Amino acid sequence: MVNSSMLCTVVVAACLAVAAADWSQGTATFYGGIDASGTMGGACGYDNLYNAGYGVNTAALSPTLFNDGASCGQCYLITCDPTRLGGQWCKPGNSITVSATNLCPSNYALPNGGWCGPGRPHFDMSQPAWEHIGVVQGGIIAVQYQQNLGGSGSVGAAWVKGDKTGWIQMSRNWGANWQVLAGLVGQGLSFAVTSTGGQYIQFWNVVPGWWQFGQTFTTNQNFYY
Repeated sequence: MVNSSMLCTVVVAACLAVAAADWSQGTATFYGGIDASGTMGGACGYDNLYNAGYGVNTAALSPTLFNDGASCGQCYLITCDPTRLGGQWCKPGNSITVSATNLCPSNYALPNGGWCGPGRPHFDMSQPAWEHIGVVQGGIIAVQYQQNLGGSGSVGAAWVKGDKTGWIQMSRNWGANWQVLAGLVGQGLSFAVTSTGGQYIQFWNVVPGWWQFGQTFTTNQNFYY
């Protein structure tokens, strides 16, 4: 089973500013400590967020936004909303762009599953990112957000090709991890990805024939928006 999670991570790591949709309302908390060390890993499978290109500007999404992992890698522009409850904890005029790298699960020990309960658009942001728009003593703030990529922060479909095979469709394992059940050991590998924004790119000869399980490989090729 070949895992292409690092390829997907490299392809979608950048948050690029393009025309955004209308603002939507949500809420935001923070986690991971002042240095964001507690945000490493997570449900998207990016492991070390510095190595993956995300750094500290990240967030765990409530299930409503996470979409069973299909939202991994998407980028959101978030600003504190001073007109709603808790607005006194806003830092007016500030906004931050974060990447979705984790899941904030519902907590059914709390009423309605807590802030990340069903139907709630909520961002559990890294503390450094959250403090850019909110005063830490507040703990939770009302926000407005836009998904400020034309869909290209996330992967819609993926394929792999060995030196001796044609293109083989991959399936999502979990988060940003994709898999294929095929005998590809000893073959050099190429990949193809379609973004949820509709872009299709082929990444030729990314992995040499001497690859072993557990290794990662990168490419500088990227989506054009």
